[in-house]
Amino acid sequence: MIDALFGSKTRVKLLHLFLNNPGKSFYVREITRLIEEQINSVRRELSNMLNVGIIKSEDSDNKLYYEVDQRYEYYVPLRAIFADGQDDDVSMTKATPSTLDWQGKLDELGGIKVAIISGIFVPDSVSDVDLLLIGKTTQGKLKAFVKTLEKKEGRELNYTILPYDEFYYRLSIRDRFIMEILSSKHVILRDEHHILQK
Repeated sequence: MIDALFGSKTRVKLLHLFLNNPGKSFYVREITRLIEEQINSVRRELSNMLNVGIIKSEDSDNKLYYEVDQRYEYYVPLRAIFADGQDDDVSMTKATPSTLDWQGKLDELGGIKVAIISGIFVPDSVSDVDLLLIGKTTQGKLKAFVKTLEKKEGRELNYTILPYDEFYYRLSIRDRFIMEILSSKHVILRDEHHILQK
């Protein structure tokens, strides 16, 4: 599918615009002004890119807004190709258990009893959740931790933190949210009380 992305000057300009502005959305007339291309050409390429999955759209204030889908399979390598060069966040290095000091980072959070990675961290995982943390930490430490991971990945992460009692209860009733993570490919980084082995 990646070869379907290239093929026109307009498409390349659009990729450059979206991949250098992750998290920012644009409407069609704004895009035509920014990339200086004809509206019909822009609409055609936006439709192609939506079909491929590199961008997503959302209706707001009677306008259709487009932005890059940071969960797209080839987002990281494409961003590395189209980055302007001054973006230090672009990285081809994946934050896997072997390339990141997970235990040290979890220790810094303090109070995390269970930690599971899935989603973008685990090849072939279909989970929408990239990181599940169980326990207590401060909001400041959590934000700094997630920011480090997002910088390493070059994209936003979907993460959840739950109190230990709530997780234990949800696990005991086989809560759908928890079961979807555990039934998808995942890696248990920490399980202090071996709760996931019972």
